[in-house]
Parts: sequence; structure tokens; C-alpha cells
Amino acid sequence: MHRNRTTPRNLLLASLLAGSVATAQERPTAIDWPQGDPHLSIVPRTAKEAARIATVTALTSDFSAPQRFEDRPAGAATVRVWPDDNAFSQPSANVSFADELTFKVGNGLFRKVWVSAPSSTLASDGLGPLFNARSCQRCHIKDGRGHPPEGPEDNAISMFLRISIPSPEGAEADAAAIAAIKGYLATLPDPNYGTQLQDFAAPGQPAEYRLSITYEEEPVHLADGRVVSLRHPSYTAADLGYGPLHPDAMLSPRVAQQMIGLGLLEAIPAADILALADPEDRDGDGISGRPNVVWSAEFNQPMLGRFGLKAGKPTIREQSAAAFAGDIGISNPLFPAPAGDCTSAQTACLNAPHGDGDARGTEIDIEGLDLVTFYSRNLAVPARRDVGNPEVLRGKALFYETGCTACHRPSFVTHRLTDQPEQSFQLIWPYTDMLLHDMGPDLADNRPEARANGQEWRTPPLWGVGMTEQVSGHSYFLHDGRARSLLEAVLWHGGEASAQRARVVEMSKADRNALIAFLESL
Repeated sequence: MHRNRTTPRNLLLASLLAGSVATAQERPTAIDWPQGDPHLSIVPRTAKEAARIATVTALTSDFSAPQRFEDRPAGAATVRVWPDDNAFSQPSANVSFADELTFKVGNGLFRKVWVSAPSSTLASDGLGPLFNARSCQRCHIKDGRGHPPEGPEDNAISMFLRISIPSPEGAEADAAAIAAIKGYLATLPDPNYGTQLQDFAAPGQPAEYRLSITYEEEPVHLADGRVVSLRHPSYTAADLGYGPLHPDAMLSPRVAQQMIGLGLLEAIPAADILALADPEDRDGDGISGRPNVVWSAEFNQPMLGRFGLKAGKPTIREQSAAAFAGDIGISNPLFPAPAGDCTSAQTACLNAPHGDGDARGTEIDIEGLDLVTFYSRNLAVPARRDVGNPEVLRGKALFYETGCTACHRPSFVTHRLTDQPEQSFQLIWPYTDMLLHDMGPDLADNRPEARANGQEWRTPPLWGVGMTEQVSGHSYFLHDGRARSLLEAVLWHGGEASAQRARVVEMSKADRNALIAFLESL
């Protein structure tokens, strides 16, 4: 880690009062902190607005009643709670009638089942040849969380393994990012398998692998006598189709994450996120949040990482484009390789028919990518439930007193935007700081991503977490779905969150139940 050249507070002040973005000439050769939000069309805040926002988003100390607007976690974009598994599939409540049609067309592309080339269905061909799913919706089931395979007979449709190898010093890996970003941890694709393992393939092609998971149970004894069992997973890339993995291959299990509220997270001022960072733990609270800084293929510059389990992508559009290329094998304007993640060792895959070259140009064109981006940006957050319930309020007080808000920051106000009214100047309650935190060796994947090391993960937003079972049909949490309940997820916390975990272990049954009731209300 490197000492900041500019303090977070100064960055925040510069963003709020000046709204300026450093030019390429002003940037040092390698930066510690990304500045500005080049993906957004911003109306700068006034000093008066900045002061009012600081007051509104300050941590509360009054738990006798709900805070004002707390029941509307997405501001004016919040939707009513649907009673079925479509609760995460609604458009922003403040979307215009015309843009609701845009949302529905984007939904159609998100749900589209792609087919292998060549095909008479030219608008839908280009699948793979290697892939993890045939549509976005098949991973992000009902726009909610994916899950690990339930057993040896179940597939891993909403889960896969990322893969990379260490980059030797001087190797040509992410050269632009290495030069521009201090502390960038460069990696290389596995020479046989690329950057992620695909367990499906087009006809005539072997799949790359089959995901095999075994679990070992560990009892955790709580202070009140209850015993909770945590399952430790072990991952195997079985039935390899293209030879052995590199001996230094690093594997990272990833379950598809819920999709709600992404546009609002994208609209949080970068300066507000950086103001929460404390990489050297100067305040001595044991929490050392760091921003991930990534190289943007879309804007050709370093940007704040926001999306993905390690905040490896800066925008929804870039995250969507990378998923099209890696998960489905669909070329697009940002990642135009027609064979997706196929490597030079996979010659049959590289030489297979693809869907490029027709009127679309790439297999999904700019218009299609923008429609999926609009859809993903406007998947609405449902209203809170039971915000005034005494047990929920008690659980909220415990959440704050335990120190959970050090990472799960309750609220922000988004930028004023000239072209995204749904996300513009909204008071939101995502319960995340969008920063990287060391979660300890038990949760480590030991695989770096940009500046995130092998033990760091981005704080996940908690909004909607209590509706997981309703939407997704399960209650699995964390990056690989190992936690089977919210309590298990809390008990997996280590590293920077070890003290908070210890406090939960020591809680009385009544207090612990209240804490879980609060989480389930989000």
C-alpha cells in the first residue's frame, strides 16, 4: 500500500465544489486514487448542497424510530414490494413511460437465448464456442443471486471459476494499467484456459471443465450455547478438456450477484467513496478500506472500480460487455474477439464459425449493449419492510453499535445528472462503502484483481438481502454461496471484520435475532 498524495477529504472537497476532472497532463505517471467520474454527465454540487448532504448521510444515533426516507432505499426509484419472485425485475419507479419500453427491450436482450453460428437466426447467433450460460438471465436468475451446484448431478449454471496465473516481472500483462496505477497486481491468463473456466461448449467442441465442490463442516459455538455449522468448500476443476492447468493457476469461485440498484451505485460520486477510504487505518478502528483502481477499456484511463466481487469493473456498460464476452462468448464493441475467451491453444475453438461480420458488426452491437446497460442500470430496489418494528429497530441499533457500518455504510446521495433522471440526486441506502476490505484467510481466493489482493473483497450492498429466498429460492450468501443463512455469512467474516464477528458470537439470542431481523428488513 502507498501513502496517499491527496487526502480523501481534499478529493471530496474538490469534487463537490469544483466538479473538476484531472486532465491526462495533470495526472502523475501512476496514481494512488482515481479522480472524477468520466462515465457520468454531472451538474456539480454547490457548497450548500454538500453541507446538507453531509448532514443527511451522517450516521444516526437515534434508534427509537425509523429515519426519514429510510423505507425508500432507492429514493424516488424505489418500487413497491412484489409478492413473488419478480420482486427484483421491476423498472425504476421514476422511469418515464417511453423509457419503460427501453427497459423492456433491454430485458428481452438480457433474457435472449443465444445460439451457435452459423444459424438462420442471425440476430441471435455467435454463442461461445465456449460458454458458461446461453443468456444473462440464466446466471442472474430472476435478476437475483446465483447458487453453487446442489450436488454432483446439478450443473453450475450460475457459478464459475475465474482463473489466472502470476505475471512474471517484465511480462506483457496489462501494460497500460501497470504504468498508470500504483500497486496494480498484474496477472496473465492461463495459457490453456484463458481468464475463466467454461463448462459448456458448442456442438463438436469439448467443454473446458466440470466444477466439483466438496464441503467440510466446522462447528462454531456461540456464547448462548447455540452451535452453528460453517461449510468450508474445496473446488476442483474436473474433467479438463484442454490439458492441465498451469501449475501456478489461481482459481476464484464466483456466484452471480443480484442486479438491483446498480445504476444508483454507479452514480455515487467517486469522491464520496474515496472519503471513506482509510488504507493505513489512521483512525485505529481496525478497518482499512481501499478503493480498487482499474483500467477502463471503455474510457482508456484508470477509474474507480465499482462492480464485481472485487470491484474489478468501473461501469455497468463495461461489466455487461465483459460478461457477454466471457460468460456467453458474445463479441461486442468493448471486447470484440469473436471467439470470446478462447486461447491460442484452443485452435478448434478459434477456427469455429462465429456471428461477426453481418449488419451488427460484432455479435451484439452498440445499440444492443446500450439496451442491456439501460436495463441493468434501472433494475429497481424494493421498499424496506417492517422499518418501524421494535425488533428491527433494536437490530439496527446493534448493527451500528457492533461496528458494521464501518464497511456497510448506510446512505449516500447520488450525483445530479443531466441525462439519467432515474439516478439523479437520490438519497439511497445501499449499506456498502464500495471499498475493498481484507476479509481474512478463510474467505480468501488468493487471486489478485487489479489492486485487490487475494484476501480482499468489495463490501457487497445489503439492500434486498432479506428477499433473497423469495426471489432466488435459496438463502446462500458470500462470493461463492458457501453461507446458507445470513448468520452464517456474518460468522464467516474475518480479517478487518474479526472484532464485529466476535461481538456477534457473544450476543444473547434475543440480540442476535434482532440483528438478523434488521438484515432481513433490508
